[in-house]
Amino acid sequence: MQQLRADQITRFEQPTVVTVGSFDGVHLGHQALLKRLNEVAKRDGLRRVVVTFDPHPRIALGRSEGLQLLTSDEEKAALLAAYGVDTLVILPFNQATAAQSGEAFARDFLIGKLNARVLVAGYNHRFGHDRLSAHELQIATLAVSEVEACEIEGERVSSTLIREHIAAGDHQSAERLLGHPIELLQR
Repeated sequence: MQQLRADQITRFEQPTVVTVGSFDGVHLGHQALLKRLNEVAKRDGLRRVVVTFDPHPRIALGRSEGLQLLTSDEEKAALLAAYGVDTLVILPFNQATAAQSGEAFARDFLIGKLNARVLVAGYNHRFGHDRLSAHELQIATLAVSEVEACEIEGERVSSTLIREHIAAGDHQSAERLLGHPIELLQR
């Protein structure tokens, strides 16, 4: 898997299918996004790209109190590579990134730099300071493939819930939502 910082990219030549997020833990919800990414890539002959942030947006925005990340950058990259990602793009997250509108992010970065043809997004993912859903992005050249919420035994899978299980010492529940052994995460 190729890893690039966003500032190293001028424009990808090959068209891509892209998904965007923190991917902390690469849990079952993330895995559903990656499965769809792979399906679209195979169907349309597109390069599979994951965009993640450095630092985590909550840290960059000063809302990191109590945030214990599940994976280091290296662990996250290894997990994403195992799911067939072709390129991992690390986007510096700062006040300028946070101030960008969802449409500008999609138009200038996803399409302009990553040559995105399809965006795979979770049901609750929001883009830009205006918090646009993937379907609210009004860009004709960018198709959207939305992935529904992932629920396991009545629990909606999220990194936050996994952190809560780990903090409570309930590693069995955390692993059930992660879809892989907790030993693959930072300790």
